[in-house]
Amino acid sequence: MRSLLLFIFLPLMALAQNPYEYDQTASHPYGKLNPEAPKEMGDFAPMIGTCDCLSTARKPDGDWAEPQKMEWTFKYIMNGMAVQDETLKEDGSHSGSIRQFIADSSKWYVHWYSNTTPSTTLPTWEGAKRGDSIVLYRDQKAPNGMDGKFRLTFKNISDNGFNWIGEWVDPTEKIVYPTWKIDCSKRSEKSAEEIVIQKNTQAFSRAFRRGDHLAIANMYTKDAHIFPNNSMIISGREAIAERWKFSDNVIPVSHKITPSEIKIINNYAYDFGYYEGSTKNKEGIETPFKGKYVIVWRKEDGDWKMYLDIWNTL
Repeated sequence: MRSLLLFIFLPLMALAQNPYEYDQTASHPYGKLNPEAPKEMGDFAPMIGTCDCLSTARKPDGDWAEPQKMEWTFKYIMNGMAVQDETLKEDGSHSGSIRQFIADSSKWYVHWYSNTTPSTTLPTWEGAKRGDSIVLYRDQKAPNGMDGKFRLTFKNISDNGFNWIGEWVDPTEKIVYPTWKIDCSKRSEKSAEEIVIQKNTQAFSRAFRRGDHLAIANMYTKDAHIFPNNSMIISGREAIAERWKFSDNVIPVSHKITPSEIKIINNYAYDFGYYEGSTKNKEGIETPFKGKYVIVWRKEDGDWKMYLDIWNTL
C-alpha cells in the first residue's frame, strides 16, 4: 500500500513544483540564469536589469547628433536559457533583440527587431566575448560598395553599467567608422521585498498620525522587542500596543520615516534611517521631534513585520 501511495503522490508533487523557476517572478523581475544554460550566458549577467543611457548617432553629414535619453533593459527569458533586451528611446524609435549562445559554434546569435523597421526576417548578429568585451558582427557593405561588416561592441561592462558602440569595419578591421554610441548607467532597482517594507513603514506613519496604537502594534511580530529612547526593553505585541497609546493630552500631527538602507537576508531584513514628526497638546502647542532608528524585520505569512525596533532622538 505504501508503495502504491508513493507511486500516486510523487508525480503529483513533481507537477506541483514550478517547472519554470528561472523565468521572471515578482521577486526576480528580470528572471534568473538557468544553471543548465551554457556558461557563456553569464557574459550578459552584469547587464541584467535596467540602465539609463545616452544614445548618440552620427548624422549623414558626419557630425554627431545631440544625445537622446534611452532606457535599456536586459532580462532572462525561456526559463533562464536566453537573454532578451529592449530599448525605449525619447523619439519613439524602440527596438529589442533575442540573444542565444549556441555552444556547438561557440558564438552568440542575436536577432534584432524594431518598431520603425518591422521585418519578416530578423537581422542577425553573431560573435563572442573578446577579452572583457562582447563583440558581434553582421555583413554590411559600405555606401561605396566596399565589403565589410557592422561591428557592435559592449565594453567597460560592470555592475554599474557599460558602453556600447556600433562601427562599420572593413574585412581586416583596420578601417573603422563609428556610427552610433551608447553610454549606460545601471539603474538602482528596489526588490519587491524592499518595496513591501517601504510600504509598511509608510503605513506605520499613517497609523501614528491617526493615533491608532493597535494598528501600530499589529505591524510587529508577536514576540517583537522595542528599544525606546531612555527606556527599558518592551517585549510582546500587547505591551508594545500600550507603549504606542497616546495620552489624552498628546495629539499626533505628523510622522515621516526616511530609510537610508534596506537589506534583505532570506526571511530577515534590516533597515536603518531617520524619522521625524510632531505632536501637539490640547492647547495647540506643537512639539517637533526627530531621531534615528534601526529595525530588524522578519517575514511572516508572506508579510514583513518588525521584530526588533530601536530608536533614539537627535
